[in-house]
Amino acid sequence: MIDKVRQIVVTSALPYANGPIHIGHMLEYVQTDIWVRFQKMRGHECVYVCADDAHGTPIMLRAKAEGITPEVLIDKMNREHLSDFTDFGVDFDNFHSTHSPENKTFAEEIYLKLKAAGHVRTQVISQAYDPKAEMFLPDRFIKGECPSCGTADQYGDNCESCGATYSPTDLKNAVSVVTGETPIEKDSEQYFFKLSDFEDMLKTWTRAGHIQKEIANKMDEWLEDGLRDWDISRNAPYWGFEIPDAPGKYFYVWLDAPIGYMASFKNWCDKNNASFDDYWKLDSHTELHHFIGKDIARFHTLFWPAMLEGAGYRKPTAVYCHGFLTVDGQKMSKSRGTFIKARTYLEHLNPEYLRYYFAAKLSSGVDDIDLNLEDFSARVNSDLVGKVVNIASRCAGFINKNFGARLSASIGDNKLSQQALAAADSIASAYENREYSRAMREIMALADKANQFIDEKQPWVIVKDIERQAEVHETCTIGINCFRQLIILLKPVLPKVAEQAEAFLNVDPLDWNDLDNDLLDHPINKFKPLMTRIDKVLIERMVESSKEAAVEEKKLTTQPSSDTQSSSTEVTSIEPIADEINYDDFAKLDLRVAHIIDAKAVEKSNKLLQLTLDIGFETRTVFAGISSAYEPDQLIGKQVIMVANLAPRKMRFGVSEGMVLCAGSDDDGLFVLHPDNGAKPGMRVS
Repeated sequence: MIDKVRQIVVTSALPYANGPIHIGHMLEYVQTDIWVRFQKMRGHECVYVCADDAHGTPIMLRAKAEGITPEVLIDKMNREHLSDFTDFGVDFDNFHSTHSPENKTFAEEIYLKLKAAGHVRTQVISQAYDPKAEMFLPDRFIKGECPSCGTADQYGDNCESCGATYSPTDLKNAVSVVTGETPIEKDSEQYFFKLSDFEDMLKTWTRAGHIQKEIANKMDEWLEDGLRDWDISRNAPYWGFEIPDAPGKYFYVWLDAPIGYMASFKNWCDKNNASFDDYWKLDSHTELHHFIGKDIARFHTLFWPAMLEGAGYRKPTAVYCHGFLTVDGQKMSKSRGTFIKARTYLEHLNPEYLRYYFAAKLSSGVDDIDLNLEDFSARVNSDLVGKVVNIASRCAGFINKNFGARLSASIGDNKLSQQALAAADSIASAYENREYSRAMREIMALADKANQFIDEKQPWVIVKDIERQAEVHETCTIGINCFRQLIILLKPVLPKVAEQAEAFLNVDPLDWNDLDNDLLDHPINKFKPLMTRIDKVLIERMVESSKEAAVEEKKLTTQPSSDTQSSSTEVTSIEPIADEINYDDFAKLDLRVAHIIDAKAVEKSNKLLQLTLDIGFETRTVFAGISSAYEPDQLIGKQVIMVANLAPRKMRFGVSEGMVLCAGSDDDGLFVLHPDNGAKPGMRVS
């Protein structure tokens, strides 16, 4: 029994109402749902709320492109998102929308409180403006050449090649993503949240155990550089809430998005006659836990607690960040079929397979998680089907056929049950601390012991001996009770399997306290397979379906719009041939075979790898934007082709002395070009 009932509010990051949920998203919601289900099984009061993030320019533009209103779009996405989550077993207590009366009320209240306390100021700034669309352009709606390294096709906030950060107005040869027009600069008065007012508080809060050490270290970099005021307003046209005392100005989506947690919880309170203030007041003794991806840590560990502090609300108890999902060691790719939508997965495979695999991989850290499709099927088949479900399958037949479907009235000294009870506290601690992979290892160790016990007892042999029927009855009863304990321990991860197991066991819903209550002289129902082995054909079909969906999506998204001129409507995934060059131009390139003698990730870059190349007569350092496709260890020892006479380029991380040749793109997959066997470092490529 627990010593004290905790009152907990739990949230996951709000999915953006601009597209479907994919399995990369599902990593976070499954992680959160497991934690919430565990807390509820332990007897705590735990409310899990979420909402669609339903504001911002992308939603406005997509609705326009589809010929519908933003309201229609976000309502449609809300239904689709909730359906995907529900079918994956993610059990929200409330799923709402940031485009709601509650969110509007809280956003205005918090803004006015911050302003009244002197934490909001105005400033006239120069911003990029699309004269054709007649709108100011957010950072991600401008592309151009990086002002630091000259790399083309970079967004208006930072360069993915060299890592430089800058203002959109600094881009060279910038164009609007909306219309293709060259943006102009236009002055506009904007509203800023004075984040620097909360610097001392944030330095204390981020080091007080509320966030992971890795994230705290990252936030230290921001704090040491000095916090800059945060632009919280956007000009019309904009899809969002208008700032109450500023006609034509709208709250930036990242202001009202986290407030959506409060709005969804208030909506739940109103439905359940609960007190909002008891959970959100400044001196509340309840808990508030956020689960998010590491890419939005800054908003949740700096901006959000500062907003709450300034408005007189409690701050989060904890913010838990997780890494990204890769598939087969690489960034999810539409062309490879590994950019898998949640609905596509559900059309082919049992969602609890993926829930378990995620749990078997997740720790409390922020490292990326890899879904290796071969390992995925092998682990599910071995652990869930071959170990856990197998226990019930091996024992139930004897109970049903030989003993009237009734368990033995006594089982003597049940050492297996005692071992499970002895491990329960450690497993509970692992769940509590989000060390799910450790919990799964300990549970599977118990399953191994149970199967070993059955192997040693050999009920299929001794059942033939009429004088040993009681022994068979007792052995299978012990096996069924071990299975019941394993189901309890796995229930946060496998809620549907647990529900089916409860029906088989003929028991009420199981909770943590049932671990030490053996079923004796108890009727069970006929066993039905709870899980079947994953056939690799199903995975292959899922991948193919994802490829086909990507092709269809590309056809839709690459058709010219009614106001775009185009000489052809043909759709192809291959980029057109570039402008023609002559032989003399090509002859200037000195292409050489290079041997990779070292490779390592570049700190503070999510794209670059630092390669040390042997080109026969010297070594070179090259920074290559290929980390989405390769782990450093995969590259060491390989031979590649490089441009050896490219002028050295000074980057934030060092000097790059050449370029490694690749095929593809981030979406289609990057593939380093290799010479045939026999080529030696330094050989000229012609």
